[in-house]
Amino acid sequence: MSVIPLPTARRPVALVVAIDAFLDRFRDDPGTRVTYTETLRRLRENADDQLPVAALTPELYEQTMTRWVQGAANTWNKHLSALTSFTAYCRRQDWLTTDPGRRLERRKVTRSRDKAIPRARLERLFTDDRNPLRERVLWRMLYETCARAEEILGLDVPDLDMAFRRALVTEKGGDRAYVHWETPTARLLPRLLTGRTVGPVFLADRRAPGAGRPAPALVDVCPDTGRGRLSYPRAEYLFKQASTLHDPHGAGYTLHQLRHSGLTHLAAKGRSGAELQAKSRHRHLATLGIYVRLGEPPGPDDRDP
Repeated sequence: MSVIPLPTARRPVALVVAIDAFLDRFRDDPGTRVTYTETLRRLRENADDQLPVAALTPELYEQTMTRWVQGAANTWNKHLSALTSFTAYCRRQDWLTTDPGRRLERRKVTRSRDKAIPRARLERLFTDDRNPLRERVLWRMLYETCARAEEILGLDVPDLDMAFRRALVTEKGGDRAYVHWETPTARLLPRLLTGRTVGPVFLADRRAPGAGRPAPALVDVCPDTGRGRLSYPRAEYLFKQASTLHDPHGAGYTLHQLRHSGLTHLAAKGRSGAELQAKSRHRHLATLGIYVRLGEPPGPDDRDP
């Protein structure tokens, strides 16, 4: 564990020292640390590292945020939150008495209301025999478990509990949790595995290179077939290509929309907020609103076919 001596409030605190102290608080939260580091690196580029924290101005914060002024509202808000959090930390340490970010405002996020794929279209996509078995199992499992694509693609055969129709996935923060599937996936999955007991569940089409820079880790290679784990970019590309035929706009869908669709359709069936939270594994019920519109009646294409 690193120890960063914190200067007293009686003398000026250099910006670089304050930033290092602030980021050190997120040693156990690498995702947050990476985001905050990106924002504060931009702040350091616009101000001298030895600038006293007390000398931070609204102009410096505005100049920092110009990097994301043309970006999406979510991107802008993410980096503004990083500056706001850093400011609050400095004020708690009595290094800063003003709010340099007082002129900056969060942007309103306009959420698309058609991210869920209608159930009738999904059923046609899932039962289209022109698509390989591997893809149909993956898409079904993503939809029925409402899991993230990275979680399902990261599954190994020993993670599967076929008797109880569940699998142990590794979540974004490294925790382990069970996800559950339904009858259609349960019928197809044994055909995909063909007796395999080890290695990744979803395999690439080709054998993995045995040496050199592209060679994957041994854990990502099936010892029986020599094929590597199916990658997210490849799985995303194949789904978008296949779903183009079923998308009236001709753009195709994304793997994340399967998670979104699964949760939306469960809500339309009357599942409670607590049930949806358990299914999605969101820590806070409020964040579930990104995926589902609780309390709204289903549209004609969202009902059971």
